[in-house]
Amino acid sequence: MICLDNPRDSAERAVSALLKVPASADDLGRVFANAGHSLYLVGGSVRDALLGRPGPTGTADAAGGPRTSGVAGADLDFATDARPEQILDITRGWADGVWETGIAFGTVGLIRAGVRFEVTTYRTEAYDRTSRNPVVAYGDTLEGDLVRRDFTVNAMAVSVPGHEFVDLFGGMGDLARKVLRTPGSPEASFDDDPLRILRAARFEAQLGLVPVPELVAAMRSRTPRLKIVAVERIRDELRKLMVAADPVAGLARLVDVGVADVVLPELPALRMEIDEHHQHKDVYAHTLTVLRQAIALEDPPPDGGPDEVLRWAALLHDIGKPRTRRHAPGGGVSFHHHEVVGRDMTRRRLAALRFPKDVADAITLLVFLHLRFHGYGRGEWTDAAVRRYIHDAGPQLSRLHKLVRSDCTTRNRRKAETLAATYDTLEERIARLSEQEEIAAIRPELSGDDIMALLGLTPGRLVGQARAHMLDFRFEAGLVGREGAEAELFRWARANNIPIPGEIPGEHLDSGLPADSAVRSRT
Repeated sequence: MICLDNPRDSAERAVSALLKVPASADDLGRVFANAGHSLYLVGGSVRDALLGRPGPTGTADAAGGPRTSGVAGADLDFATDARPEQILDITRGWADGVWETGIAFGTVGLIRAGVRFEVTTYRTEAYDRTSRNPVVAYGDTLEGDLVRRDFTVNAMAVSVPGHEFVDLFGGMGDLARKVLRTPGSPEASFDDDPLRILRAARFEAQLGLVPVPELVAAMRSRTPRLKIVAVERIRDELRKLMVAADPVAGLARLVDVGVADVVLPELPALRMEIDEHHQHKDVYAHTLTVLRQAIALEDPPPDGGPDEVLRWAALLHDIGKPRTRRHAPGGGVSFHHHEVVGRDMTRRRLAALRFPKDVADAITLLVFLHLRFHGYGRGEWTDAAVRRYIHDAGPQLSRLHKLVRSDCTTRNRRKAETLAATYDTLEERIARLSEQEEIAAIRPELSGDDIMALLGLTPGRLVGQARAHMLDFRFEAGLVGREGAEAELFRWARANNIPIPGEIPGEHLDSGLPADSAVRSRT
């Protein structure tokens, strides 16, 4: 135990210099001490202070705006010998606000002067092997609380306001060596809470802490236990991993130990066997490279930072390839329409993980559009095609630019430079056209209600097809006015054998009148 206020040697002085306890923590500690209870700053708060890290990294919102935390968390975490009801009594009048959503697990949330605190009663917990939820039992000692924590780097504590640093399991040394261990048996730890298997991969991605061999072995052997964990908890860990400093390291670990087969099976499925007579690039290795390159293109802080939507799109953009691979005569390999299959697979996977709809929709759209640029050739697209590209991407256009550029992993330098230059010209055309008109807001000149009234339709598939055609017409012809738009709608209807109210089929061909006039003459 080290007294941070009275270090005895250079090593203790170094720890004391790193562990600067916030005044608000000491203030809360005095409140508990006056009530006859102990309070310790614990877990990630202590770990991150030793690492000199700021608060948690947030996830990107789907629209590409400011980053917000994907999973709400406290600014400071504490452990105490006081029971939850006592915590509520002790902090009454001190806290500006209290939330009790975690009280069943011994946790009380507090807020004071804009700082969030989570205070948890010392506890021991274990999972019923058939249950998704922990069975909580309160403990009486700090040591008993720390030994049940997930990893040694999270099992350190500092008393407040006394400032005694407690490191019973060598967490500070593990941080220095960049290794990840559990305070006790890793098998027992993962049996208590299988989600810790995913956390191990997340800490490798987030902090560069490499699991020791016995931890890796336990991750592999206890992977089937993940099936009892609530999908929302798995989703939250994956989202945290994806916005970490090095998500590739964490993802590769999940694949290596077999965890990805359970929580994200589309990723290991990319490791397709390659027939010696039908060669193609390693799609799994390509995917991880695309993810790295996408991260390198993210906007820097303070306005930018980890872009969760872009990273997920990079990870999932080729998941349709295993299902669409075809071996052609002569050794060729094709993946026709893998972006369509990949879009549908992405939608299903993110729905299974219960992603927020706006985030899932943004990722799915990027997966679907990532290949469209390759139809651009050397700039043969018409302005209408460029407009459609802008319109379809909508608010995801800037992310689509980054994803398309990241998707070039060829080792042929000349080919890579040609692709980059071609995309440069496309971006220049997009910028030029965007200055002339608000392309993302383009709509057909006829609404769905107009179409139904003119064609006598009720809501359904035909209305959607007609509206899609009128949008294409708007891209091609620009603004033509109400009369011109109606004429085009009637032309499309006749070409698709859709009856037009008041018109005898074929009559417009013999009337000598323009097609739309033949209709209006009887209305």
